[in-house]
Amino acid sequence: MLGRFIQGANRNLISQRAAAFSNWSALTAAPADPILGLNDAFKKDSHPKKVLLGMGAYRDDDGKPFILPCVKRAEELILERNMDHEYAPIQGIDSYVQKCLKLAYGADSKALAENRIAGCQSISGTGSLRLGFTFFSQWYPHKDIDFLIPNPTWPIHRTIADLVGYKW
Repeated sequence: MLGRFIQGANRNLISQRAAAFSNWSALTAAPADPILGLNDAFKKDSHPKKVLLGMGAYRDDDGKPFILPCVKRAEELILERNMDHEYAPIQGIDSYVQKCLKLAYGADSKALAENRIAGCQSISGTGSLRLGFTFFSQWYPHKDIDFLIPNPTWPIHRTIADLVGYKW
């Protein structure tokens, strides 16, 4: 009988009281994400010519995610060539990094030709920011620099700057 009572309506009350003694009792919810808020507003808007600008994904005319043909082809090549799934070196796949640098700075970049630009591979934009901020905090000699962060942005972007002691 007691088990049914605990599983019933008072279960939430018991959980709330137990949580007060938890190591996590002072934890508060993160603020609402402004970019995800744009997505929610997009979904609620009935205008027929609306455009979603919040997420980094291509969409078709019905608002569904659109996978670029080149991405589909790349996936096919990976499967056709039976490429392995080994871990990449810590800096990433060197040939990929070099091609990205060439794309970013241009094939005729003097700084790139003189090996004055370095790069590494990271997962996602947020992962790249974390890697970059951490690198700067440990290796860049000028500590009194500020970083510009767009508004709106993902809340974690500001948090990452704060974690390594930078102003944003």
